[in-house]
Amino acid sequence: MPIARHATALPILALMFNALVWGTSWWPFRQIEARGLHPLWTTLFVYALSVLLIVAWRPASFMQLVRTPTLWVLMLAAGTTNAAFNWGVVIGDVVRVVLLFYLMPLWAVLLARVLLHEALTPAAAARAALALAGAAVVLWPEGSRAGWPLPRSLPDWLGVLGGFSFALNNVMLRRESHRPEAGRALAMFMGGAVVAGVLGALLARSGEIAWPAGLNSSLAPWALSLALLFLLGNLALQYGAARLRSSVTAVVMLTEVLFASASALALGGGTLTAQLLLGGAMILLAAVLSAFEPAP
Repeated sequence: MPIARHATALPILALMFNALVWGTSWWPFRQIEARGLHPLWTTLFVYALSVLLIVAWRPASFMQLVRTPTLWVLMLAAGTTNAAFNWGVVIGDVVRVVLLFYLMPLWAVLLARVLLHEALTPAAAARAALALAGAAVVLWPEGSRAGWPLPRSLPDWLGVLGGFSFALNNVMLRRESHRPEAGRALAMFMGGAVVAGVLGALLARSGEIAWPAGLNSSLAPWALSLALLFLLGNLALQYGAARLRSSVTAVVMLTEVLFASASALALGGGTLTAQLLLGGAMILLAAVLSAFEPAP
């Protein structure tokens, strides 16, 4: 039992580190956006730097990616996740976007059932329900009886899309856990660069956003720091998601809601309400309960 708990605790800690990176990344992205660079271009630059580092570190990873079509699905899922999330938290309310993003447990349970043939256990269903209930409490409009709010703006839709693609990302990590780690890492970072670059180019061509002017001396340190943090965070995600059931990964990653909420409050990006306290406590409880899941 002590060995099993230890084997489960380390992947959970790795996932929580990734959640910390993502939950606080909105602030540097906003700082860069305030200096004139759209978050899609920032995502492209950050992940392109990471791709270069991975290829230099593990040159064989490039051919692993080229020769493995299933890793292309991981690449698309990871790229869509990053583009949607990074864009959404810059232009929308941080807590709201993150909460919509973390409808992810629902998508993860469904995708794991289809792609991994995982059984939906009562414990997994209960944790997902508790986490979603906590998100509903935080997201419920004050003074409204309209029920669960539907996406009504671009940031809302980006949050939902990012959550679905993140669930697919985690399920594919579990499914492809037998692949070399460098190949999986390259797929995720290549996706971040490719999807953000293609989407940014399409929007810039239509005049929706400005073309990037390049990285000047004031932006380069931000981009380099983000590249390092996302590299470490995504490697931690790979380590954790490849060793835990998808349902457990989905719930543990909900701690990002707490990190995002706390950072938004500390940096003036939100206000503390009873709804936030109650909903956050429910989400945290669901994440803590996942630690009792036996290691696979």
